[in-house]
Amino acid sequence: MSVNNKRVVYSNYLANPIYIDILKARPDVRLDRIENGSPEDVYGPLLGAAHVYQVGAARDELAPHFHVDAAFLKRTPNLLLVSSNGAGFDPVDVEACTEAGVVVVNQSGGNAHSVAEHALAMMLTLSKRIIQSDRRLRRERDVNRNDLVGNEVEGKTVGIIGLGNVGRRIAALCKGLLGMTVLAYDPYLSAEVMAERGGEKVELDELLRRADFVSISCPLNKGSRNLISTREFALMQPHAYFITTARGFIHDEDALLQALRDKRIAGAGLDVWSKEPPPPEHPLLQFDNVLASPHTAGVTIEARQNMGRIAAEQVLDVLDGKRPPRIINPEAWPRYAERFKQAFGVTPG
Repeated sequence: MSVNNKRVVYSNYLANPIYIDILKARPDVRLDRIENGSPEDVYGPLLGAAHVYQVGAARDELAPHFHVDAAFLKRTPNLLLVSSNGAGFDPVDVEACTEAGVVVVNQSGGNAHSVAEHALAMMLTLSKRIIQSDRRLRRERDVNRNDLVGNEVEGKTVGIIGLGNVGRRIAALCKGLLGMTVLAYDPYLSAEVMAERGGEKVELDELLRRADFVSISCPLNKGSRNLISTREFALMQPHAYFITTARGFIHDEDALLQALRDKRIAGAGLDVWSKEPPPPEHPLLQFDNVLASPHTAGVTIEARQNMGRIAAEQVLDVLDGKRPPRIINPEAWPRYAERFKQAFGVTPG
């Protein structure tokens, strides 16, 4: 086995050190790290030789020149695979990768339990008005508990937008633990598949009109950008809560702000933002009926270890000529296969 002839570069950080442990057990793989502050004479040669680029999933944590776009791909002529640390891949221009014959993979499903639990925790906290109670007790004396009457979640209706790995887990928790009715909107899945995943397939408008909780768990793409804006918030019930653990830009923050000001909805649980983390003065953080977290729904010890392991296994699959299981752009495979054979002398399967 050749030594260090397969080159992997990662930027800033990894989901878990298990990634390093797995790759370093292979003598044919060389692993290098670059950081946002690395000078070009350091990162340039490393990226130029890289076959795999392991990239962070959070766009605002990564220096712009390390985002994968057409200009980046011109500087990485040997690149075959871009692997995102998480389920998201915001810093990656997938279309540019496809055109260049570069396969993109994510680690979808690796943090599904953690994200689903976070969404459920937000639903319960908001419905029981726990966050408002906590803030009142910290600011005031002699708080009247009758001012903080909440609602049970059991038996209510949750509307889940996106019934993939995370959405189906939210459905299972809501239906199994709390006896909730689960509505789901996902244009990519049939009614039969959605029923198997625990959701009743409905159109988006119906979901918004009927749900007591609207939970976003779909990926960010051209079809989902600004999916929830002024019109959609206006369809929701005044007592309903909006929850998102997906990606910023799927909902319009200005539209949500106005909906809260006008009391058109009861509150919101927000784990994702257009700018992450949001500044303390962000107007949405000024509402007591907004529960906020800085994109930490999937940040648990268990999820990070799982994501690191899955990422390393997919990278080795690719370097061993196998087809990885979580390809974002399968249409890139024919061109990728040609380039892989040029690099390693074998056609990937």
